[in-house]
Amino acid sequence: MKNIIHQITDRVSTKKGMWITLSIWLLAMITLTMAVPSVRDYQVTSIDSLPEDMQSVVANEKLAEYFGDSELLPAILVLQSKDEVLLDDLVTITDNIVKEDIAGLKEIVPMGKLPEPATNAFFSEDRSTAIIPANLDANLDTKEVKKVLANINEVINEHTDLSVSITGPAGIAVDTTDLFLRADIVLLLSTVGIILVLLIVIYRSPLIALIPLLAAVFVYQIVTQLLGLFGKAGLLMSSQSVSIMSVLLFAAVIDYSLFVFSRFKEELKQHDDKHTAMKLAMRGVGLPVFYAGGTIFLAMIILFFAELGDYKNFAPIFGTALIVIMLASITLVPALFTIFGRKSFWPVIPKVGDTVVKPSSIWSKVGKFVTRKPILSLAIVGIFILASAAYNVNLKYEFDLIKSFPDDMPSRVGYEILEDKFAPGELAPTTVLVESKKVLSEENQNAMLDELLKQEHVSTVRIENLTEDQKVVSYSLTFDNSPYHLDSINALEYMQEKSQDILNTSNINGEIYFAGETASSLDDRNTNNRDLVVIVLLEVLLIFIMLIFLTKSFKMPVYMMGTIIVSFFAALGLGMFLTNLFFDIDTISNRVPVYAFIFLVALGIDYNIILVSRYIEERKHHSVKKATEIAVANTGGVISSAGIILAATFAVLMTQPIQLLFVFGFIVAIGILIDTFLIRGVLLPSLIVLLEKDKQKDQA
Repeated sequence: MKNIIHQITDRVSTKKGMWITLSIWLLAMITLTMAVPSVRDYQVTSIDSLPEDMQSVVANEKLAEYFGDSELLPAILVLQSKDEVLLDDLVTITDNIVKEDIAGLKEIVPMGKLPEPATNAFFSEDRSTAIIPANLDANLDTKEVKKVLANINEVINEHTDLSVSITGPAGIAVDTTDLFLRADIVLLLSTVGIILVLLIVIYRSPLIALIPLLAAVFVYQIVTQLLGLFGKAGLLMSSQSVSIMSVLLFAAVIDYSLFVFSRFKEELKQHDDKHTAMKLAMRGVGLPVFYAGGTIFLAMIILFFAELGDYKNFAPIFGTALIVIMLASITLVPALFTIFGRKSFWPVIPKVGDTVVKPSSIWSKVGKFVTRKPILSLAIVGIFILASAAYNVNLKYEFDLIKSFPDDMPSRVGYEILEDKFAPGELAPTTVLVESKKVLSEENQNAMLDELLKQEHVSTVRIENLTEDQKVVSYSLTFDNSPYHLDSINALEYMQEKSQDILNTSNINGEIYFAGETASSLDDRNTNNRDLVVIVLLEVLLIFIMLIFLTKSFKMPVYMMGTIIVSFFAALGLGMFLTNLFFDIDTISNRVPVYAFIFLVALGIDYNIILVSRYIEERKHHSVKKATEIAVANTGGVISSAGIILAATFAVLMTQPIQLLFVFGFIVAIGILIDTFLIRGVLLPSLIVLLEKDKQKDQA
């Protein structure tokens, strides 16, 4: 691999090679842009996340089998009045909606045809709020769902003075799409803007800011077109995955560009010819940069082994981006810097004979301190890491996605009104399906109902449907908490474990299935826990093996992986402490630790690779302490600036109105800063000095 990369970078650095390389990238971008649709044409707000063999998924299939088509998308119309909602208002609304014959609306509760006592269940106790359930065709795309809901809104506004908020899966789907459509534009502009500003502030050179961004634009355009090709072939493109991919893409290209330009600048101080300088620069950083990209690529490909659809969807999207980024880092980036040559650094142009690294620089001083007092350095950072990681004992998960929406989103407004005015469990009842091998007598049915009512946190149970052969019955069960509350999820898990006892007590020989939001949340939690273990083990193992090939050592990868793993726990703990302290967020989505681990380990190991590669290079000529000191001094500046830019780029996710992205962006930004300044700058060098030994000839 080393020889192949050197052959590529040697040719890219030549007078002809740099222009040929740029031409190939330009031709690829233009061809793909003209011939292939963009990924934006295939983005969806959500994908089927749970595997087909999960209990809640099987239960839904059983319900469809016994009680008809379940392919409906529920919507709940939440209506409010300053005084009192009247039954006549609801009748007017439903009658006019039926008259409109809105395409895509499958059914709505006919208020005018129900006996008046039956309508009381649709009103809050103080009559200030009412709900009307409706069902849409589940095969509609989000744009069509939005149109149906808009038509319903028009009818309500035309015929009544009631305020309306539409929630339920239909309302949530529309709001999620709107959020991500706004987020994509803001995210892209914010990412480019923050990178441009930071590059100019840190390096005080316009070209140093523009060249990496130019490379990132090439990569971004090619990746979005390639993903569009995959989307056309049938691969679903999650909006969330594409949004995070955009941030990662710009961050990674800028990072690798900085590593290249930093070494290029170093070589220009020793060689007059820019082509020779770039050739030698890429011989020094080409392999480490390629391996750095490879670690992130491995981390993304590992997601194919996950069971949750959310994680699996990341794999092809991020994997494609990383392949293009890796190729660009050893071809396009060095070609662009070679074309501009010394002018890249204007107005401070490096000259032959200039000092490579000043002894008075911050990282020169850090390198000297760490190599002279490694135990003290290790103790200081170690205490901070342990104190930060200790906060993880307070980690609490949130399973209610809608709680991460902005306060003014219609689906959240309607949801919270329902929580306030109606029994929390009524928001999304759990369906309990009992499948018997014999006819279920009325006594069996009532015995099952009574047994379900006895279960912990169960509020109400009623019979919902019964098949003609009376062998299958479904119940609607509500908990005394929200269907997404941890107590409800735990209670349902206990019921699943006790299902055979419940059947035996009811004298029924058969099976019980649980469907609904609580059942899906339970399956999601269990599957996520399984995926977390698999992803962590595989990512650590594969990256560890990759590091062995890079370092030609077994001990060094242990230091590198160990420091990054403890850094992850510190970032998670410190991140949650600070989000609670400053933003009053004390829970996180169960997706956040998985996403954070994937990115922090993969990105953090990049900086360790750059440091250790330089250490190995210097170790050929110097002792362990001197090689470590030189490595810290020479890589410190570029890694710290790259880390600041990378952290700021992920912090852009905090501008998004979705709590999951906000918390994820914040934790990753904190973790990158810990990796950049404490792990790479102090902890890892300390361990190298303490644990690596000089050979006798070095000491002589």
